[in-house]
Amino acid sequence: MNFLKRHSLTFLGIVLGSLAGYAYYYFIGCSSGSCPITARPFNSTAYGALMGAMLFSGIKTTSNQS
Repeated sequence: MNFLKRHSLTFLGIVLGSLAGYAYYYFIGCSSGSCPITARPFNSTAYGALMGAMLFSGIKTTSNQS
């Protein structure tokens, strides 16, 4: 349980990044199919998850311990 609390922002970044990656594929995408990341939904979603995890894992949280 402590592991989940410590890395909760990273997991949140994975979820939000996945959603953003799929949304990018769905709304913008690549009509010709020659784009390596945005041509398929799995690639776009995985790339978004990776970027979200890296972005959110860099955020430091502080705890109020007395």
